[in-house]
Amino acid sequence: MHLPQIGLFEMRRLEMLSNTIFGVAMTLLAYDLPKASSFAGAPDWHDVVRVYAQPVIALTISFVVAGLFWFSHHRRLAVAPEAGRGVVFLNLFFLLSIILLPVTNGLYGAYRLDDVVAVIYGFHLLVIATLNAVLWVLALRGRHHPQLLAPALFPVFVFALGIFAAFAAPQIAQFVWCLAFLAPFAGWLAARRSG
Repeated sequence: MHLPQIGLFEMRRLEMLSNTIFGVAMTLLAYDLPKASSFAGAPDWHDVVRVYAQPVIALTISFVVAGLFWFSHHRRLAVAPEAGRGVVFLNLFFLLSIILLPVTNGLYGAYRLDDVVAVIYGFHLLVIATLNAVLWVLALRGRHHPQLLAPALFPVFVFALGIFAAFAAPQIAQFVWCLAFLAPFAGWLAARRSG
């Protein structure tokens, strides 16, 4: 199949690569969970909560974030099935930010209440959201679709706000970051306002 313009790439191959990257990264989020050997004997409820609470909270946030960005990524590839070299490379940087998610997730899961670690994790989420938003802006260039753009821009503001919360009160930042899960609602509101 010949592309209508020289220099455009079909995004189908990138979609296959992204499925693999998201799948592996989302699976590796569980890698840093404590093993049963962490307990000297059979644990009681207090032991289980003490050992697993922080890592499971971090895993849950990261898994849902990765899932939302996987969904957004595939919607974007459907909207813009062809792209130039710059957009392809920007997509690769976006996928690199996803690959690094298990690293910052492991750090956050171990030291969730530390302000430096919370800021690092929040900054990583902000980088992922910003790259996704820029890719959406490029995909919609010249087209007015606020219902598609709003869900991409909303997490950028939420994660930026979460970084400020992480500086002041790291235990609150996780609740701020969870507001990013309202991104589909932001799209719905934008569609209602424009329609």
